[in-house]
Amino acid sequence: MARITLIWVTVAAAIGVPLAAAAASPLLQWRDPIYILAGFTGIVALGLMLLQPLLIAGYLPGLSGRLGRRVHLWIGGTLVVAIVIHVAGLWITSPPDMIDALLFSSPTPFSPFGVIAMWAIFAVALLAALRRRLGLRPRTWRIAHMLLAIVIVVGTVVHAILIEGTMETFSKAALCALVLAAAIKVMAGLRVWRKRATLPGESIARQ
Repeated sequence: MARITLIWVTVAAAIGVPLAAAAASPLLQWRDPIYILAGFTGIVALGLMLLQPLLIAGYLPGLSGRLGRRVHLWIGGTLVVAIVIHVAGLWITSPPDMIDALLFSSPTPFSPFGVIAMWAIFAVALLAALRRRLGLRPRTWRIAHMLLAIVIVVGTVVHAILIEGTMETFSKAALCALVLAAAIKVMAGLRVWRKRATLPGESIARQ
């Protein structure tokens, strides 16, 4: 029970502390409500990305196996909604800046990473929705999902780190580091697991 509590408290703090720190930022005094909503949906999306690899690997107590995969799917849908709100809010507050970002002509260095991560998230959602119609094999789906997940995580983390806004520096860096670490650990673990799983078949084939 103590271990379970510690895991959930750590995850909640990793997501909640950056949100609380951003909510206390003095920069919010000069922001429009729509801009604030757009910014905070981006922070929430970053926090949700920490949960995704943990869910798929079954690291979160009470959310393993089929339930964990189902919650992973729900959070994936929530991420899509959060990104749409994030982009729509920024578009409403500053259409020229969003056009420049989408056309990869923005002078801000963080814009292209965010746009690339956004399209990768949409691509995963589209593939998930059309997986059966496209007849994707499980292995093909896993490879495509993993490659796009790498683009999403790297793009989002670089995007967040380069932005100097309402997020507090240290809590933002800690959350980004945790997102990267979780993704790397889970992807490496899945690769090792697949390699070990193929060993018996390979030894039989050699015999």
